Amino acid sequence: MKQIRTNTPKTKEMSSQIEKMRHTLSHCLAAAVLNLYPKTKLGIGPVIENGFYYDFLFESPLSPDDLIKIENEMRSVIKQKMSLRQFNLSRDEALAKEKDQPFKFELIKDLGDKELSFYSLESPNQPNSFVDLCAGPHLESTDQVGAFKLTHLAGAYWKGDEKNQMLTRIYGVAFETQEELDQYLKQIDEATKRDHRKLGVTLDLFTFSDLVGAGLPLWTPKGTIVRDLLDDFVWSLRRAKGYEKVEIPHITKKDLYVKSGHWDKFKDELFRINTREGHEFAMKPMNCPHHTQIFARKSWSYKEMPQRYANTTFVYRDEQTGELNGLSRVRAITQDDAHVFCREDQIKDEILAIWDIVDDFYGKFGIKTAARLSLGDQSQPDKYLGDAKTWDKMENTLREVVKIKKTTASEAIGEAAFYGPKIDFMGIDSLGREWQVATIQLDMNMPTRFGLSFTNADGHDETPIMIHAAIMGSIERFMSILIEHYAGVFPVWLAPVQAVVVPIADRHNGYATTIVDQLKASGVRVNLDLRRETLGKRIRDLEMQKVPFVLVIGDKEVESKKIAVRSRDDGDLGAKSVKELIKTNFQF
Repeated sequence: MKQIRTNTPKTKEMSSQIEKMRHTLSHCLAAAVLNLYPKTKLGIGPVIENGFYYDFLFESPLSPDDLIKIENEMRSVIKQKMSLRQFNLSRDEALAKEKDQPFKFELIKDLGDKELSFYSLESPNQPNSFVDLCAGPHLESTDQVGAFKLTHLAGAYWKGDEKNQMLTRIYGVAFETQEELDQYLKQIDEATKRDHRKLGVTLDLFTFSDLVGAGLPLWTPKGTIVRDLLDDFVWSLRRAKGYEKVEIPHITKKDLYVKSGHWDKFKDELFRINTREGHEFAMKPMNCPHHTQIFARKSWSYKEMPQRYANTTFVYRDEQTGELNGLSRVRAITQDDAHVFCREDQIKDEILAIWDIVDDFYGKFGIKTAARLSLGDQSQPDKYLGDAKTWDKMENTLREVVKIKKTTASEAIGEAAFYGPKIDFMGIDSLGREWQVATIQLDMNMPTRFGLSFTNADGHDETPIMIHAAIMGSIERFMSILIEHYAGVFPVWLAPVQAVVVPIADRHNGYATTIVDQLKASGVRVNLDLRRETLGKRIRDLEMQKVPFVLVIGDKEVESKKIAVRSRDDGDLGAKSVKELIKTNFQF
């Protein structure tokens, strides 16, 4: 399915046009709401990816059924072919105009003493049908808005502050053509069916507990198998490139992050610990500062470079409750992290080796990746460590690596880490959705802050270059992507349970147990289903669990010393011996 990517338009003109459409629709939405519910108070109504929303304070709560009525009223407003006229008011005039709209009144007060822009929806018969505080841009007329649909309601605190009043947010989606809208809605419907939060529970992969806390997933035996298989796969690719495993503690003194620069940037996102002796510690939100101290433990020669450390470990971030979302946004994050300490002349080879790992890993899942250069914003130097010259050098090095790969990479200004630029890999899943997945970060700043060095060929101390590399990035987030990518139908090598043996009656249990033992001895992840349910119900349950192979055993199978094989992907495969089954279906 083709993805509709409104955030990466083909031209600036297209971007401007669709933005104007969506912005105009947000005004049409507000006008329709006031027509139907005149005492409603207005919040804000911006353009967002794929659509728009508007926040309202209603006298009485809305239900999802009310969206149909509001959408129909929007269409009535649009059919009037109203023009959009921009005009300015002084601050005092604006305050007088919005005296009955408390949220608009507050915004105007916050904007200071200057002329303010308003837009009016109007026709010859209705010169000021609807007027809103807004800087634009908008279409010339409402009949140019394209195709749209209101999708859902949500609660939203005014200005995003939980101390403020809760408003009702109405969301809509909009595209230039009905075909694009229909395609997008179809994609959303399919994504809903694949929602990892639902499938994860159905497949018994993970759970959450109110006693443990939001954003802290608990992994079941099945989910843990999948996590371990993914991590083992990454490690096998890294081991082949010369990486060594390291381990680090989950807490650290505040001093480590003060020295690295993370404390100033992220202190509000840390879980902090005060010891009984008055020392301040933090749960680690990242691993790189710890790894610098492993490198710093001894003196190194240029001949011993590079040093490559790999570490799959939890990090912890104090995410706000409203931002948590299944496995996609959590507070306990498992990072498959690695750091390379190398000479400057080794940078390109090391990055290319990591890029090979990324290609091999994502190729295994049929997820295509494209590179994006995430660069610093030179207009905001305070956001970054180091000087402009160092940043130019790092960014140009990454551009050279892209050329060596004989590929292209988009450039995203302002998306760099605070200590260095990076190559982010954007993956496309089976629904055509784009995700930021792996990352390679080049860092010439942190080694300097920690005083790291090795002895170069001239016998002098030299500061190493640090390369940060995460293949999955976050196992939790990658699992959420993978569950939805496969709709829970994992390939055989990744399925937590690859086969289930189902004896029809108790007299078949002995032979079934023998089959299970043979499969386990060959490394197959197999279970024995002895539930006292009908054969049909047991098979249906296993199909719901998306088990790759259901192996049925009855009188015929016991007599022939075979098993009846039902494949999740290919249907009934007939009777096979254990050796045949293993040879044709479990050779990875």
